[in-house]
This record gives sequence, C-alpha cells and structure tokens, in this order.
Amino acid sequence: MAIRKILLPLAGVASARGALSTALMLAGRWGAHVHAFHVRTDTRDVAPLAGEGLSGAMIEEMMASTEKEGHSEARALAALFEAETGARGIAVGAPVRAADGAVRASSARFESVIGREEELVAGEARLSDLIVVPHPKSAEEVASADALHAVLFDSGRPALIAPAGVPETIGARIAIAWNGTAESASAVASVLPWLAEAEQVRIFHSEDYQRQGPGADRLAGFLELHGIAAEIAAFRAIDRSVGAGLLAAVTEYGADLLAMGAYSHSRLRQLILGGVTRHVLEHATTAVLMNR
Repeated sequence: MAIRKILLPLAGVASARGALSTALMLAGRWGAHVHAFHVRTDTRDVAPLAGEGLSGAMIEEMMASTEKEGHSEARALAALFEAETGARGIAVGAPVRAADGAVRASSARFESVIGREEELVAGEARLSDLIVVPHPKSAEEVASADALHAVLFDSGRPALIAPAGVPETIGARIAIAWNGTAESASAVASVLPWLAEAEQVRIFHSEDYQRQGPGADRLAGFLELHGIAAEIAAFRAIDRSVGAGLLAAVTEYGADLLAMGAYSHSRLRQLILGGVTRHVLEHATTAVLMNR
C-alpha cells in the first residue's frame, strides 16, 4: 500500500524543523500530501485552576497569555511551513495530481486549531497513512511526546519519530527489530512499502528480546514471499540493556530507518522500570517507525 497522506503534528518551532523536513522529503518520495497540524490550547482548560485559590483576574490573565502564546506559535509555524514548502517546490493547498492525472504529486497544507492535542491528533491520525512526530528530545516541548503517545495508543496507525536533525536519506538501509510480538508484526506490515524499495534490509533479533512467537528466520521467509531479501543478525544486550544493544547493532549496520513494535509491556511499566521502547525513544539518532 502506497503512502498517500502524512500527518505532521507540530507543537513548536524548535521541535518542528527536523520533523517538517522529514515529512516533506517523504512527501516528495511518495507523492504524498502532508497535513501539518498545530493544536493551540483551549483557554477554557485554564479555568479549573480557579478552584486552586487563584482569583478571577489571575485566571483571566492566564487565559489571555495562553491565547497570545498560541497565536504567536501558530504564526511562527506557518512561516516555517511556508519557507520549507517553498524551498522544496511543494504545492500548498489541497492534494493534487500530476499533469497526466495518473500520479499524485506531493502537496502540503498547514492548519492550526484549538482543542486538546491528544484527542485531536489521535482522531486525525486514524485517517492518515503515516504520522511523522518530532523527536521527543528535539526541544523542550513536552507536547511532542504527548502527540507520539496519542498516535501509538489511540490511532491504530504507525508513527515515524523523526531524527532531531535533517536526514539525508530514510529507507535506503532498513533495520527491523523483531521479537515475535503482535506489535513487531504490525511494524513489519507498516514498513512493507519501504522494504520493497530499500537497498538493504536486516532483521535484528536477540534471545534477550524475543517473546513468544515466530522467530527471525520465519520473518525472513515471510518477507521473501513479498520479494524482499533480508539478512538476519543477532545482537546482545549491553550492560543488561536490550535497547542499548539494539541501537548499537543498528548504528554499526548504518541503518537510516529502524522499524519496531512499541510498548510490548505496559507504558507505565516502561516508565517505571525502563524498557526497549523507552531507551530507543531517548537515544535513537536515526528515524524510527513504531507501531503498537
């Protein structure tokens, strides 16, 4: 299945640059439409703070400040969007087709709305082929991580965590982290369009990472049915960290895209005890395609 619509949740300019460059680069590759989506805080959400001892005047001041900041951020993001699309020659507006009408040309639009980011992003994501999310550590905005979790837990769609910088390529050398789970199978299904065009594909597995389910050799056989030749490589945990071992192996391989399942254990358990997903989110320098 080709990628035709890319959702790009944007929280602020600092975290937007790498993700916007990534999304527009992919739009040019796939002939896709990018929906850059900015959610401003609803000032009415500030009102409940009145119950915590704040006066009416203080609440009104907070609401006015929140609204002002939201409009300022929206204008800055719109300017960045206009500059990046212009530099890449990508049409701005509704999705378009090429002159012959047979191939969809890349296009993009920017939208800023008011509401709760987690709810709105999850809803928009459900009718998108791919969601490009800013790297959680690329800026101070916590919202970039909130958008990622909204996609992973409440959309049923794949999330591509963009590198903090501007990548030269994505999808030429693909690494697949396989552990036999439903989450990793979902990631493989989402990355199939990329695998068909990749120069090289390698499946990474480990005894420390494997769960109950088919092994890496069976995944290689499945991919072969799709005309995809994949190498198989084992990796080891580093200092008892499976995530560190995986990223070290992926980096040595020179991958520009890692596909993996997310949160095989509960998110709460990973937040408290750590886990592969958490480690990858915090330390990956390459693009990561995640599914849950």
